[in-house]
Amino acid sequence: MHTADVTRLPPWVANKTGLLGPGNDLKRRLRRAKLVTVCEEARCPNLGECFSRGTATFMILGDTCTRRCGFCSVKTGRPSAPEADEANRIAEAAAVMGLRYVVLTTVARDDLEDQGAGQFARCISALRTRIPWVEVEVLSADLGGRCDLIGRVIEARPEVFGHNVETVRRLTPSVRGRAGYERSLQVLHTAGLLAANLDDGRTQVKTGLMVGLGETRAEISETLAEIHATGCSLLTVGQYLRPTREQMPVDRYVEPREFDEIAVEAREIGFKEVASGPLVRSSYRADRLFAAAAAAAPSAAAAATDNTGAAG
Repeated sequence: MHTADVTRLPPWVANKTGLLGPGNDLKRRLRRAKLVTVCEEARCPNLGECFSRGTATFMILGDTCTRRCGFCSVKTGRPSAPEADEANRIAEAAAVMGLRYVVLTTVARDDLEDQGAGQFARCISALRTRIPWVEVEVLSADLGGRCDLIGRVIEARPEVFGHNVETVRRLTPSVRGRAGYERSLQVLHTAGLLAANLDDGRTQVKTGLMVGLGETRAEISETLAEIHATGCSLLTVGQYLRPTREQMPVDRYVEPREFDEIAVEAREIGFKEVASGPLVRSSYRADRLFAAAAAAAPSAAAAATDNTGAAG
């Protein structure tokens, strides 16, 4: 255990977590549409900011996960059957919210034969039908590491395919439960190969890493190198914050200076774009990360506007 006092939030975290405020209106609209957000289920520290901006990350396939990870506050249990109208409800909500960039994530659904890949594809299709100019990012579970399921999501042409490694190799068994470090690297590698075979070459592969769980600086460096070797081009790095007392404790609070150092190292390794900071989350301001990467590519389309569907 790190010797620092981890019972109190440091000022660079505590001073930036706010109340929900005017975002309550968005919360009411989401409830009326019977939609779930990872912002609420995972107790994201950016929820107040993002809801107040009129943005949210949609969590498909319900609010109950088939896995229990040590860091996550999403409930575990037996999920309900997929809802046939979920894709259309998400598309309609995104249209009403005026979103041009939508982030979709999901609970793990090991109970489904396709582990949720088909619902991702249906949601992407519904969004493009309802909002032809929309850009879509998915944050997927590991889909059992199956190439066919990863391919099903990639073939729906999301602008970004994301899957989080979450932590370093040594800590994965305690932090991620049934998920595997090598499997996650393989998911990123497979997604990159499949995306490269698309004729437009637009889909970017993205992953996220939490720090403050007990990893060493050397382990972070090793993890960055192994992630980049898969072909993954976009990276987020953020501070682990304990959602409730039921989840594993924080080992240390990483100072902003170290986040900056990690970002510099990741860019030197070759990542196209990196977001690294105490309150950075996988889908926080995701449109900006994609837009920066797309703008740097020769065939990039215009960058997305700031009115997005991306939240922490």
